[in-house]
Amino acid sequence: MNARGFWRGRLWLALPLLAALYVLLVLGASRWLGGVRVDLTQDRLYTLSPGTRDMLDHLNQPLDLTLYFSDRASHNLPQLRAYHQRVVSMLDEVVRDSHGRVHLKLVDPLPFSEDEDRATAAGLTSVPAEGTGESIFFGLAGRNAGNDHTAAIPFFLFARERYLEYDIAKLLYELSTPHKPRVAIYSGLPIWGGTDAEGNPAPAWTALQQLQQLFDVRRLDGASLASLQATDADVLVLIQPTGLSQADVQAVDRYVQRGGRLLAFVDPDSELDGDTGSELPTLFRAWGVAFDPERVLLDRSRALVVQSPLTGAPVRHPSVLGLTGDEFNRRDPVTAVLNLIDVSSAGYFKLLPDATIRLDPLIQSTTEAMSVPTARVREAFDPSALYNGYKPDGEHYAIAVRLVGTLPGAFPADVPARPPARKPEVILVGDTDLLADRLWVQAGTSPGQALMTPFANNGDFLVNAVDDLAGPSDLIAIRGRAVDERRFTRVDALRRQADDKFKAKQIELQAELSDTEQRIAQLKQSAHGHTGTAAQKAAVEQFTQRKLQIRGELRAVQRSLDADIERLSMLLKFIDILLMPILVSLLGLMYGAWRTARRRADGA
Repeated sequence: MNARGFWRGRLWLALPLLAALYVLLVLGASRWLGGVRVDLTQDRLYTLSPGTRDMLDHLNQPLDLTLYFSDRASHNLPQLRAYHQRVVSMLDEVVRDSHGRVHLKLVDPLPFSEDEDRATAAGLTSVPAEGTGESIFFGLAGRNAGNDHTAAIPFFLFARERYLEYDIAKLLYELSTPHKPRVAIYSGLPIWGGTDAEGNPAPAWTALQQLQQLFDVRRLDGASLASLQATDADVLVLIQPTGLSQADVQAVDRYVQRGGRLLAFVDPDSELDGDTGSELPTLFRAWGVAFDPERVLLDRSRALVVQSPLTGAPVRHPSVLGLTGDEFNRRDPVTAVLNLIDVSSAGYFKLLPDATIRLDPLIQSTTEAMSVPTARVREAFDPSALYNGYKPDGEHYAIAVRLVGTLPGAFPADVPARPPARKPEVILVGDTDLLADRLWVQAGTSPGQALMTPFANNGDFLVNAVDDLAGPSDLIAIRGRAVDERRFTRVDALRRQADDKFKAKQIELQAELSDTEQRIAQLKQSAHGHTGTAAQKAAVEQFTQRKLQIRGELRAVQRSLDADIERLSMLLKFIDILLMPILVSLLGLMYGAWRTARRRADGA
């Protein structure tokens, strides 16, 4: 008996054997490989980052963590329990990598128990369980055993699951850092909140709130800025610095020359300041930096979709940009791990011919960008009009830069005789709108607290820049991992080709439509409310028909804009849904036909 004949008669034994082998493998893996995980995500999102590990390596004092989770009250909430398992898994990994400095305790705070009182006293919040109304706790309390400093995560929200590692690392940072770096901010924009135009209370901007969680933030006005000394703040932040007196500018220059760290946001067109521009001409000229507040960047390859204020239709705005990883400096810690930053009507920096320093771009445009007068963007009620005569300049424009080298003083009398002990550092950003909530966070609701969910890394960029200037910290390497941008490069290329192909025709038809509507209005006005002559009636009818015809052509052009993208989408759906089953079926049919033919040949 050959091998094929042996297995043909005993094939029914193979299935139970395979099933038994599978069960043994599952039991063995759960017994001996229970703590082993494989993270197959491209950015290793489920693995502790090097920044967290470095933080754990440098802990000087023991930290006690207590995870409060209402186990009994959450029996009917499988999603919450699954999230709890993930939190426990990550905390176990933190404990494992802490070399014995982090201790974890799991507590189920039963109703009216001392544990429930301790959870509330630690700053945790509870939410009522749906149906039973029982209080559910799911938060983390931390204590530095060395100095008794405490901090807490009040509740682990589903919406912040992507930020789980950062939130835990931030808690460890707060526990292990007794003194926060001091940051002084002078802003010409309402970042501090207050009241809006209708008199309603307005909260502080989310970017500022993030900063206040990690730094000792001080607000400056004109008087306090003019008297600022280098020892008063670890980092000085200027946002939309309009209306500065010479004494203010001199104080900023003196602060930098004495070893200060400066982060400045200027803008050729700050939409939140009534389309007002800002710059620091005296300082820029002294440092050898060129910034033209009369020029704004357009970049059609990174244009974001906005609602046209003229037609209400979605349109890609070439001065509202979504800049991704390819436009970031991956060698600089400020932008190394960021994925997406949105900017609006941004300016750019260059070096003056006689500059003695170097500009290191942190954020830049693509080579599809072009520079246009600021007034053109301000006066463009329809963003589509900005595509008229669009011609890429073919160069990268630096939107945010780090100044490298010895910075000349703008006021020679204030330059210290000897170099300061700490080297001055300056980062310049050519946009202030990127700090506004509307460009990077979405407001939501959550029991007991306001929830702002980021969809871009604008806030991370601000905190990273301040963090780096104050003194590099491990949190920089963790921030930004959660916002992930996977750009569909093929779709983007098709969209640009469609824009190039049809935009000119669209603009031509819109101009003709506008002219036709004007001529119809003139003919009706010339009739002065009367019926008009037969010739006028015929002309009105002719122009009306032409207007309807143009509107039909415009709709056809609009449909054509996305035709290629729709075809690509259908092709991808076909590959994902039908192609593999068809291939497998064909292979099965071919194999069956081959076996049938072989049996017939053996029988013959």
